[in-house]
Amino acid sequence: MKVRIVTPQPANAERWATALRRAERQFDVLAIAQPLDELRLNADDVRPDLLIAEAASARELDALEALAHAHPEIDCLLISVALTPDTLMRLMRAGVRDVLPDPATDEAVVAAAQRLARKRNPATAATEPPRNGSVIGFISCKGGGGTTFVAANLAHLLAQGGERRVALLDLNLQFGDAALFVTNEKAASNVAGVARNIHRLDRDLLQSAMTPAGAGLWVLPAPDDPAQAGDVAPEHVQAMLALATTMFDYVVVDLGRTISAVTVKALDACQRVYVVLQQTLPFIRDGRRLRDALRALDYPAGKVHWIVNRLEKGGEISVDDIKRTLGVSELITLPNQHDVVAASVNQGVPVGRLAPRSAIARALRELADAVAPPTQASRGGKWLSGLWRGAAA
Repeated sequence: MKVRIVTPQPANAERWATALRRAERQFDVLAIAQPLDELRLNADDVRPDLLIAEAASARELDALEALAHAHPEIDCLLISVALTPDTLMRLMRAGVRDVLPDPATDEAVVAAAQRLARKRNPATAATEPPRNGSVIGFISCKGGGGTTFVAANLAHLLAQGGERRVALLDLNLQFGDAALFVTNEKAASNVAGVARNIHRLDRDLLQSAMTPAGAGLWVLPAPDDPAQAGDVAPEHVQAMLALATTMFDYVVVDLGRTISAVTVKALDACQRVYVVLQQTLPFIRDGRRLRDALRALDYPAGKVHWIVNRLEKGGEISVDDIKRTLGVSELITLPNQHDVVAASVNQGVPVGRLAPRSAIARALRELADAVAPPTQASRGGKWLSGLWRGAAA
């Protein structure tokens, strides 16, 4: 799909073009840092499929309206400050397909472009080769152990800036907040919403229910209302995960700390399960209980891995003490960096983006590399034919 970005802001042109290329390799993107009303269309220029235009002045909006009227074959996405109802109606009648408020985040631009791409070619999703994704589960021994932070940040790192497609599913159904750790975008739907529409579950429904949280990462949040947890049945979770593995390279599931029919169905689907605990006696005691429950479910030893979060070196309880108590030979440790983690959580920005050189970011990156060795980006070429003569790429 040929995408042309036109904006007077060079920084926006570069950001949005990079985000689109990383999110969808089939997007063939060219960005122009120039006001829309200064560009001229020639008859022999190649037309894009999608025009993303940032416009604010009346002249720019008039130019977009004229272009949409003259070229109905081009889908137009407008990014603009608040428009009057009359102006908005006029542009939509001219053929503008969608409008985003300015300033627009990279995630919002990518999501809008993907929506328009699906509408333009509904068969695209159906004909895309299915993936064979892995499901990775995170479960806590006790509340407050940092499980959601670890799961959400690992999902962000696994996406590798768009080189992989990763889904983060929040199955802590009553009090889950995984989405808040990686994005400030308002959720379109949630796990309970998908469950209520399970009879028409397909790739488009699941993708549209998810919230974009950066290049290559999408989140399906837990419901806002704890009462909606009852809408989600084990067979719903099984169907969602089975479909998600055909759409994503990795599906990261935050299971909270509850063993239930719903979470057991998710645990069954996991290739790896990470149990998160801390260096305190209550965590270790409940860790033994959870270890026994997982053994009773007859999971192989290689499926279950243990993470000691917020490790304090020289603490009263050592890593070796925890190993002996749990009867395990290996533990993954994550350092205690309260200030960095708190800033990441409060801002809704993954720690790998907020503080990439911090000790906690390095430790999480090592965990991500152990799960999935890093790959080299496969960069698509730029399309060179322009929509307008004299445009500066």
